[in-house]
Amino acid sequence: WEIPAIGYGIRYEYGMFDQEIVNGWQKELSDRWLHPGNPWEIKKPVMACDVGFGGHSEIYHTEKGIRRIRWRPARVITGVPYDVPVPGYKVNTVNYLRLWSAESHSSFDFADFNTGDYYGAVEDKIKAETVTKVLYPNDEQFQGKKLRLEQQFFLVSCSLQDMIRLHLFRHGNLFNFHEYFQGQLNDTHPAVAVPELMRLLIDVHLYDWDESWEITKKTLSYTNHTLLPEAMEKWSLELFGSLLPRHLEIIFELNRLFLDEVRIRYPGDDARLQRMSVIDETEPRSVRMVNLACMAAKTINGVAAMHTDLLRSSTLADWNDMYPGKIRNVTNGVTPRRWMAVSNPRLTRLITEAIGEKWITDLDELSKLEKLTDDAPFLDAWKRVKEENKQDFSALIKCCDNIHVDYRALFDVQVKRIHEYKRQHLNILHVITLYTRIKANPNLEITPRLFVFGGKAAPGYFMAKRIIKLITSVAQVVNNDPAVRNQLKVFFIPNYNVKIGHIVYPMANLSEQVSLAGMEASGTGNMKFSMNGALTIGTLDGANVEIRKEVGEENFFLFGLNVEEVAELRKAGYTPIDYYHHNESLRAVIDLIGSGIFTSGDRELFKPIIDSLLHEDPYMLFADYQDYMDCQERVSRLYADSKSWTKMSILNTARMGKFSSDRSIKEYSRKVWDAQPCPVKLKWNELPEDGVLFHPEETEKE
Repeated sequence: WEIPAIGYGIRYEYGMFDQEIVNGWQKELSDRWLHPGNPWEIKKPVMACDVGFGGHSEIYHTEKGIRRIRWRPARVITGVPYDVPVPGYKVNTVNYLRLWSAESHSSFDFADFNTGDYYGAVEDKIKAETVTKVLYPNDEQFQGKKLRLEQQFFLVSCSLQDMIRLHLFRHGNLFNFHEYFQGQLNDTHPAVAVPELMRLLIDVHLYDWDESWEITKKTLSYTNHTLLPEAMEKWSLELFGSLLPRHLEIIFELNRLFLDEVRIRYPGDDARLQRMSVIDETEPRSVRMVNLACMAAKTINGVAAMHTDLLRSSTLADWNDMYPGKIRNVTNGVTPRRWMAVSNPRLTRLITEAIGEKWITDLDELSKLEKLTDDAPFLDAWKRVKEENKQDFSALIKCCDNIHVDYRALFDVQVKRIHEYKRQHLNILHVITLYTRIKANPNLEITPRLFVFGGKAAPGYFMAKRIIKLITSVAQVVNNDPAVRNQLKVFFIPNYNVKIGHIVYPMANLSEQVSLAGMEASGTGNMKFSMNGALTIGTLDGANVEIRKEVGEENFFLFGLNVEEVAELRKAGYTPIDYYHHNESLRAVIDLIGSGIFTSGDRELFKPIIDSLLHEDPYMLFADYQDYMDCQERVSRLYADSKSWTKMSILNTARMGKFSSDRSIKEYSRKVWDAQPCPVKLKWNELPEDGVLFHPEETEKE
């Protein structure tokens, strides 16, 4: 589909961080995104927007005596847009990504400079540019929280002002704004768009309250991306009110009117009122951004079928009850152009030679590969592609880390953000389990494996950083123990990113998707691995459920508790230490970690991980441990049957048509935006008389 769209974002100077592994620990270095420059971006200074912070609101009366409110911000910065073209694949449509860069109104105060206050002369410039300096600043401290809220509002305000400007250029009023613009709130980070759109409509464009609320409710939709309670964003009233006083007033009034509706619908249900209120009245009082988004959104959507079911039944059950049909599902997808055609050219050539190239724009065409699963030459060619990709990766890690790996080993891969719920430590427990077996029986023959990990831990996330240290410490011991006889190798990819993903997804034999059931909203790495012929070992979590259904239960290695079993176990009282006492293999692994063998005798280093697992284990590693080990045994046995494994690999790729982003975008267009395709018909031999398709000066006037 050719959907007219604008992607709004922030033009960050620095990314989150570059990750370096030093003595096994993650070290954060600055990631200079803008340092090399971007030849594709076009600065549009005439479309700049002013964004305010702080100050106060005041009442005034118009010439006609109408009572109005306006915001008097304490400071104002300028958002300057930079446009990056985003061309479609073999179509004439070119949408654009509009990224906002923060600049000061006055970049240099000459009076301060002349009095010797050299810092004061550029203070406004420094404060303004800080807003777009770094992606995801550490929010452990108050200043980090404040900066994150400033970033969120800066993005929202610039983007809404821009959308309104574009609309008014073509239309006389904003009553039909929602017919031409739909704003998708991608998680709660831009949820402050709700009061900002209301403010712009009421205070700036002078629409009345009811008109503005109707326009807002018809314009905004909300995508939920997480089930984690700690990710349900809240802002303290003190911080929110100090930065956005007028917006807090609007939120209070919206919430008052909304709670009146709830009281009428559910009389006497005070508990429901407390749950659905945008304001959390427990101290310290805060603004619940999820509730704000749900209250205003035309639609709410989850990003996988199971995730959406959990939103309806649990996380957003009150909203589903009050607004039946408002919560919809749009399962995530990934683009096969990038994650197959670009990143895996060998596989792309093989598939195209077999079934033609239509699959690149219609991924359902991959189903034609199913008829080739008994074609011996095709099976050999498929296996050869995977082996050549593995040889490339083997050469890379030999060069980078001097690790020698036989490409015929099973390449077992887990690359994603390091987080306890994603359970990278369950994976490393498997590595240690195999290591203990080899040490106990030096003549033991196992399926050779290369375990590949990759991902970053948030700078302030203590446990995640310690998990990285555990992985690298185990790697150091296992990779250098001659008793292992090269049957096990462990490699942690430093600074894993999208570019490295182009190398990783094509080479994987096994995709580790092992989060506790009910924790992962969707995931997209699972899709990228399967598209490239990796088999999945995973739980019934996120998009795993749909992947398993599509590829076939027999082509997916399932283990672990399901959502209902997790809930029942929690309700019954989960005591992880019981699993430790009753499972000899698990006990041996935990004791080995605690012995200091992986830390040169330091028994305290991994004590926080051990204590957490023994006494809390919030993500139930111990409950799933034995099933995971048994499932990995099935993986090893099947990998020894090369023909069967290759067939399953082909079927994984052949049945991934559903997980194209093309399908996902079509569903958003139909279910959420009510947007129609607008193909651009352009005959390149019929240019305008002056030979110019558009005039920049006319664009600037807009």
